[in-house]
Order: sequence, then structure tokens, then C-alpha cells
Amino acid sequence: MNTSARPKKSFGQHFLHERRYIERIVAAISPRQDDFMVEIGPGEGALTFPLLRAAGKLTAIELDTDLIPRLREQANGVGELSIVHADVLKVDFTAMARQAGVERLRIAGNLPYYISSPILFHCIDHAASITDMHFMLQKEVVDRMAAAPGSKVYGRLSVMLQLACRVEPLFDVPPGAFRPPPKVDSSVVRLAPLPPEARHDADPARLYAIVKAAFAQRRKTLSNALRQLMDAQTIRAAGIDPKARAEVLAPMDFVALAKLRDTP
Repeated sequence: MNTSARPKKSFGQHFLHERRYIERIVAAISPRQDDFMVEIGPGEGALTFPLLRAAGKLTAIELDTDLIPRLREQANGVGELSIVHADVLKVDFTAMARQAGVERLRIAGNLPYYISSPILFHCIDHAASITDMHFMLQKEVVDRMAAAPGSKVYGRLSVMLQLACRVEPLFDVPPGAFRPPPKVDSSVVRLAPLPPEARHDADPARLYAIVKAAFAQRRKTLSNALRQLMDAQTIRAAGIDPKARAEVLAPMDFVALAKLRDTP
């Protein structure tokens, strides 16, 4: 009898099943007994149970109620599995770490591709409470995350993530490793939040507004793209050419812009 769960399109579910890729992901994470592991979207438990065996305990965040009883049953004798039934975007990772009495969490997951960017931004909001993150994502998204200035795929996601984390693409995973196969290639990426001394000190809301506006229309010069936020003189005061486009600026250039206000 087939006891596999039926993937739900509404949740963007593609269940990883190929053993060699599961083993490579677990090896990349390298969980230890003293880690507080959190998995986003455990699905059928392909990563859940290898991580649980290695770490001894794991907290899984799952929105699909149909999967939860199966996960609890299979966890018997494997380790201590706690399941949080919630939308991950509403989970306070900082509070989770505090309540668990740990400084930082380790997070992993095969993220639903249709909401991967919101999940990434949500996680970096809690970066101070996270040791590292290992995610399976659409390869195109990982390419954008790791893109350098000047690349065609360098943009808002690249800047915001690289200002918060060290982004390390690890390896690609083909569609056939999933059930059902997605229409795109996937990649595994490691995100390591930067230490306090390496983090920027700009106002987060202003920085986000500047980066969003700068990349809203990529062909516009900065002076045109940012006209609602600052004038050309202010851009020049940051050591940046107002006629330049956002795609050529390094992440820290946006920090320099965010720390300036319009000159009188």
C-alpha cells in the first residue's frame, strides 16, 4: 500500500525523495547533538528524520494539517520532534530561541518556491538569533541571492541578503529528485548571518526603501529612481555617481545612501 502523502498545489509542495540528495543536504548541514534545529516545511519528513537522528531533537514548522499526524507517528523512537502548526511568516524565531533558552537556532528547509523570497526576508529579520540556514530553493532564486554587482540577475534580493548573510550556493538538485517533479532546477544554499561587527548600521526601513526604489525600474539612473527619497547632491555626497544605475552598486553603497539625508 502506498502511504505517501498527495502533494498539494495550494502549498507548493514538491516532496524530496532521492536518497543521495537527502544525504548530501544532511552532510552539508552537519547537525550536532547540541544544536537547536528548526525545519521549515518538513513535508513527508525526508530531511526531518535524518536531522532528528543526528541532533536528537528538532522543531518542525508545518502548515499542512494532513501531514502532522504522519510526522508524529514516524518520529516515535527516532528523537524528540516538536511540530508547530503555523504559517512560517508568522513565526517569531527570536522568541523561539529565547523560549528554548538558546542563543541561536539552526534552520533548514525545502521552501515552497512561490513564497521563498518572503520567507528569506522574514528569516533575515531574525538573523541575530540564527547560526545558519540551509535551504532548497529554485536555482534561479539562488543565482539571484549570490549575484555580484553588474550581473543581470543582481537585484534587491542580492543586496538585502548579502548585507545580512554570507551566501554560499552548495549544489544543484534536478527535478527528478522530487515528487512531483517541479518544472525548474533547484539548488541548495547556505546562509550564515554576519557577525555583529560586520553588520551595517543604517536604518533598516530606509535602507529597504532605497533598495526597493533603486531596482524598481532597473534602466533608470539613481537620480531618477530615488527622486522621491533623495536628490542628486545627496547621492553624490555618498561618493556615488547619480547617473549610475542600481545594478552596478555594491551592497554597502546602498548602506552609504541610507545613512545620508538630503542636503539643505
